[in-house]
Amino acid sequence: MARAGETEVDVLIVGAGPVGLFLATECARRSLRWRIIERRATQSEHSKALAVFSRTLEIFDMAGLVAPFLERANRVTTVSVFAKGRRRASLPFAPAESPYPFVAMVPQDVTERLLAQSLQNKGGAIAYETALVSAAQDRDRVTAEVEHRGNRSTVTAKFLVGCDGAHSAVRHALNLPFKGAQYHETFMLADVDTNDALPASELQLCPHAAGPVAIFPMSSTRRRIVATVDVETADAPTLEMANALLRQRGPRGIAAHALHWSSFFGVHHRQVAHLAQGRIFLAGDAAHIHSPFGGQGMNTGLQDVWNLAWKLAYAVGGRARPALLASYDRERRPIIRSVIRTTDRMTKIMGSRGRVVQAVRDLAIPAVSRLPLFQRTFVKRLSQLGVAYHNSPIIRGRGRRCFEESFRGGGIGDRFVLLLGPDATTEVSGEVQRLTEAFAEAVELRAVERPGIALVRPDGYTAYARRRATVHGVQSIGDLLGRQVASRAPAITGVLAT
Repeated sequence: MARAGETEVDVLIVGAGPVGLFLATECARRSLRWRIIERRATQSEHSKALAVFSRTLEIFDMAGLVAPFLERANRVTTVSVFAKGRRRASLPFAPAESPYPFVAMVPQDVTERLLAQSLQNKGGAIAYETALVSAAQDRDRVTAEVEHRGNRSTVTAKFLVGCDGAHSAVRHALNLPFKGAQYHETFMLADVDTNDALPASELQLCPHAAGPVAIFPMSSTRRRIVATVDVETADAPTLEMANALLRQRGPRGIAAHALHWSSFFGVHHRQVAHLAQGRIFLAGDAAHIHSPFGGQGMNTGLQDVWNLAWKLAYAVGGRARPALLASYDRERRPIIRSVIRTTDRMTKIMGSRGRVVQAVRDLAIPAVSRLPLFQRTFVKRLSQLGVAYHNSPIIRGRGRRCFEESFRGGGIGDRFVLLLGPDATTEVSGEVQRLTEAFAEAVELRAVERPGIALVRPDGYTAYARRRATVHGVQSIGDLLGRQVASRAPAITGVLAT
């Protein structure tokens, strides 16, 4: 095989699905040298992942990407449970704390196209028909061999991120176990045109003795059907099969009259033990897969790379201490475990075929769904607005999300944001000035109208917050920053995360 020359980049991204594309846009926004390779010849032509939840929309807003997604989204504000054809419970899905109080239904092919267009607008390109052959790393770099149409070349990168899906070549190269199990059931997926018997703003969950069905509205008359089935009777689900399933398990009156795309597939729940090995990282389906009930997969992957991108930028710029990159694994693995537990629980509750469990479920769901605590917990979990990094070694406190008006439209970049209230005394203001001078490349000051002091990370999570602005608080922020970043630190070498 012919061998081309060597290319050097800051970040090599393997896989151009939504997760890899979003990471590439973030690398471009942060002026990193990046390259993204994709084994496929083109982007996905299928709708695949649909749901974009509130926190992901906030993240897209902070990245300056949200507008085209909102233009193309069907907005869902209710999740209803149907049993024996009748609506038994309805839960409002409209979190008041977010400016995006809905689920945005955007087909994955549209998501990929929008992200790819954003990359092109920034002058970037995707290397299609290019596969990772091997990857090796030392103290300072990763050396990857890639192949494009029979020609092999070498790419050296400061970091490599595997966003290459459930069969990840990067994960295999690292020889990382992908622990978990496969669900016994076969799942079917069908994108169909339907009548308008159901509202476009409502997502339907239908538990049934024969297996659960979830119906995702892509518009007023187009829907995604996901269900478990006993036997594959064709190469792919047919329109007749979709209608038979809707008649048996779905809401009354719903009918499909055209089929756009369908598939049978198996589902696993798996997670790698570590998201990083040295200078190589995993994100998205390369690191975790789970049940499609709940629509969490793509959202979790997008939030993986949102957590990682700013930390890579600090490391490339020589401003990161070892604890910063190590925190990617420490922060994201508990979130991933929680997502897998939640989706597994939903799948088992919805799919139980035991008569006693079915009877209890059908009685309990209407009662429990009316409880305000259950509604808040349900929405927080699925919207991912409840994601917090309270056990992180680089956060002091609860580590909750923060979404200020000034963060919108790409208004938060590489620097931490120090939010200072009007209660700051002259002494506190002096300490703040010394802190921002010491970390001039890492921190910017913004005044807010509410009292107190807070340090918000470049990914919109609170690293430190107090209701009163005090000298001690400023000093605590300085100590916290000093453990993870330095304004003029030497370039990092050696193993960064294990």
